[in-house]
Amino acid sequence: MAETTKKIVQEIKIDLDKCIGCRACEVACSAYHAKPRYSSINPARSRIRVIFDDLNDVYVPIRAGDYTPAECTGRHTYTINEKEYKECSFCGVACPARDYFKEPDSGLPLKCDMCVSDPPLSEPMCVQVCTCDALTYVEREIEAGPEVSREEIEIGLESMANKYGWKRVIDTVARMSNKD
Repeated sequence: MAETTKKIVQEIKIDLDKCIGCRACEVACSAYHAKPRYSSINPARSRIRVIFDDLNDVYVPIRAGDYTPAECTGRHTYTINEKEYKECSFCGVACPARDYFKEPDSGLPLKCDMCVSDPPLSEPMCVQVCTCDALTYVEREIEAGPEVSREEIEIGLESMANKYGWKRVIDTVARMSNKD
């Protein structure tokens, strides 16, 4: 029988009832990811966005997740505490249906990296600047799944190159590898 391994997962929990829509999380994230770090503020580079649902009068902070090459087919509505939310309200995916979470210069998708740095931060920048405690950082242990193979990585890179071209992919990877 195979031995199960555990890994620590970092999460940012969001409390919609506490978010006041100040967008300090967007500003801090974009400054943290600026080149060089903290040199500029451009919310288009932020890995978190605060969306206002005017129908329900609520702010919804969304973190950038994985990239998907296709728009989803589901247009479900969820009712939470007697308020209705569109499925896209909770989606952190960079997709063709909207312009959220795309690098403004290259158009390549962005993904939240939990502000990984050396030395490590105690918690991501968005959580540190959230004065109303709508964002909280937690770590928990889960069973680890299989490791991603080199072949899967190559398939992902080829997919990105087919959509954006090798030059844009290589330029973006080169820019990302020059992090401070």
